[in-house]
Amino acid sequence: MRTLRWLIPLCGALIAPSVLAADPLSLPAITMTTGANGQQEYSVSLQILAIMTALSFIPAFVMLMTSFTRIIIVFSILRQALGLQQTPSNQLLTGMALFLTMFIMAPVFDRVNNDALQPYLAERMSAQDALARAEVPVKDFMLAQTRQSDLDLFMRLSRRTDIASPDQAPLSILVPAFVTSELKTAFQIGFMIFIPFLIIDLVVASVLMAMGMMMLSPLIISLPFKIMLFVLVDGWALIIGTLAGSFGGV
Repeated sequence: MRTLRWLIPLCGALIAPSVLAADPLSLPAITMTTGANGQQEYSVSLQILAIMTALSFIPAFVMLMTSFTRIIIVFSILRQALGLQQTPSNQLLTGMALFLTMFIMAPVFDRVNNDALQPYLAERMSAQDALARAEVPVKDFMLAQTRQSDLDLFMRLSRRTDIASPDQAPLSILVPAFVTSELKTAFQIGFMIFIPFLIIDLVVASVLMAMGMMMLSPLIISLPFKIMLFVLVDGWALIIGTLAGSFGGV
């Protein structure tokens, strides 16, 4: 919860000022006008519009620039491997992925808070400098999880020849390369998760066929065994621990 206290102010303080005028007094959030009959009318200025527009990018930031993508895909593949259609529900999986993302990204958010947000709130740094400082930890995290082949692919597609090293890659190149690497890693983890449950399905199907019970669905018989195996090996702890460890203790 310590991360939640400044995560929303971070997005509002760092993103919104970059699209506003340099003098905040010249663009008030709410203006008041007095009509001919003495009634006062209030109107919301472009500042609120800019802030709300910036807030609309928060879901994209969470999904594409953090560990959320890998986690939610692995959770979805796990549910499919178990043979469960709606258990756990999508809301529960998304909530688990979101809080696990906050846990994994906490060191990155702490760096952003200490290096960019707090100096900006203390008026020791301009909005543009704060944004530049805030990009550094996020880019370091994404570069650590991005394969060089994926980064080279998007650098080649962008036809940029002025980038000498990966840390100089802009977010327009780094973000799609990072997402591509996350998708590949998530499917690799999902493949390893699928194997033991697939073996159980094959064994149950072979036994039923040998007994002549071909009309009975193997999924009905294998589902309890898969759930029992997952519980006995403490599957949730293994999956969550593997996911957290796959980011290299960021």
